[in-house]
Amino acid sequence: QVQLVESGGGLVQAGGSLRLSCAASGRTFSSHPMGWFRQAPGKEREFVARISSSGGSTDYADSVKGRFTISRDNANNMLYLQMNSLKPDDTAKYYCAARWVFNTKYDYWGQGTQVTVSS
Repeated sequence: QVQLVESGGGLVQAGGSLRLSCAASGRTFSSHPMGWFRQAPGKEREFVARISSSGGSTDYADSVKGRFTISRDNANNMLYLQMNSLKPDDTAKYYCAARWVFNTKYDYWGQGTQVTVSS
């Protein structure tokens, strides 16, 4: 079982930056590929970024490529999302998620942190 707790959300002006953090419990964090997702009001949850268990491979949604950076610290069970050049369209609740390497779907989810970007 993995428990995930996000933090770092808030209100920021367009063009600003935020760094989201996700703290994971348990001893298996370094075994899990991780991802960030977001959900805006009235919209479906969408993929933002993912990172391999080692951190050596990353992937991004086209909408955030070049602006967001996903990273992890396996020694401290932490996942991060650095968000730069934020736009109002980035406003959403952001969730971190973990999956077992043999699964395609994510098995564990945090409760989310709200990011609001004002124009």
